[in-house]
Amino acid sequence: MRNAAIALLAAVLVPVAAARAETVETVAIYYFWGEGCPHCAEARPIVEAVAERFPSAELRAYEVSQSQENAALLMQMADALGLEIVAVPTIVIGNRYWIGHSDNLASQIEAVLAACLKDGCPDPGATAVSRMNQASGTSGSTIPQTTAVDLPFFGAIDFADKSLWLSTALIAFVDGFNPCSLWVLSILVALTLHTGSRKKVLLIGLTFITVTAGVYALFIAGLFTVLSVASFADWIRIVVALIALLFGAINVKDYFFFKEGLSFTIDESGKRQVLQGMRRVIDASESVWGLIAATIVLAVGVSLIEFSCTAGFPVIWTDLLAANAVPAITFLFLLLLYLGIYQIDELAIFLAAVFTLKASRVQERQGRILKLVGGVLMLTLAGVMVFNPALMDDLGSSVVIFAVAFVTSGLVLVVHRKILQLFGIWIGTEKAPEQRGPSGAVQR
Repeated sequence: MRNAAIALLAAVLVPVAAARAETVETVAIYYFWGEGCPHCAEARPIVEAVAERFPSAELRAYEVSQSQENAALLMQMADALGLEIVAVPTIVIGNRYWIGHSDNLASQIEAVLAACLKDGCPDPGATAVSRMNQASGTSGSTIPQTTAVDLPFFGAIDFADKSLWLSTALIAFVDGFNPCSLWVLSILVALTLHTGSRKKVLLIGLTFITVTAGVYALFIAGLFTVLSVASFADWIRIVVALIALLFGAINVKDYFFFKEGLSFTIDESGKRQVLQGMRRVIDASESVWGLIAATIVLAVGVSLIEFSCTAGFPVIWTDLLAANAVPAITFLFLLLLYLGIYQIDELAIFLAAVFTLKASRVQERQGRILKLVGGVLMLTLAGVMVFNPALMDDLGSSVVIFAVAFVTSGLVLVVHRKILQLFGIWIGTEKAPEQRGPSGAVQR
């Protein structure tokens, strides 16, 4: 009787155990990390050591800061789990997840792995891929790949996301019309023209533009590195948006109340330092190497002085790239595009001075308009970053966003300088046209 009972129990339990063993062949450990992330470097050897102790565990590592596909996979898995991504490393096994690194991470992962191997657990990666395929209208179990071009020496460059390239071009174009940098360059060219030498004007101008562009590139690259590491922290995105709102609001304020209160302009002390530096450049003009050295020192100093004037758009742009997990090589090409377009207006002023030996200066009235356009665009982009950053991922919506900003700037100018003037209303510290002198200068 006893043997019969044992046999009956074995007949029931063995098939169940066998079926369970067939369904739990491997358990996936999803490990999401970012390039340059110190906590990721600490957590990875722990996760790898645990995976080695469980032959049925499969470690799947995804770098998210330089791969749009990997970042998209992480976001889909986060949605499936109801998880708010705040940082990397992020580790997912079944329905359990860990964010960051802790002392008891290994023991926690081991406990979850043992339970999954014993009782089974879902594969969140398969669910996430299925959602991505459904959203893109594809089938299969692979993550959709982007279109890339394989360039010599540089490798594969993804040009599929045209909205980033368009946004880069438009932001750089508006950023290039910065009143501070245009004022400095126009003054420098005007002083250099007094030497009467086209060669010296060419040498000083090219050196100055090249060095300032290099300093700007280093500043932008540093911002991109910092924001890429922290790109999955929502509070970082909010902080960047608030910074952009601050810069935008102050620029719009400067259109109406130029240099009143807080203002992102070069103050009088800074202007005196710039002019002193320019005089040193002129004094060194007898020696070619002395001229180059003095111009380099001036360019670096000016870049630091006008930092508050120029920081707004780089912060917005680098955050946009970090949010899209742009790979480093794509960032390099986008940065070259940004700098090329950013320098167009300065090159135009400089080359015009070289060929005509005449210099034009940016007047306050023109500077106010540039402040308005730049400020409205910053406010618009900051609003998009806060309420719906995904709008910048689409080419059509990106065009609409920039068009709204430019049209709004135009409407403000028309209302302020035309319509209100018809009723004798003039808002702000800028004088009405009839209060200006023959040369356009304000009569104070």
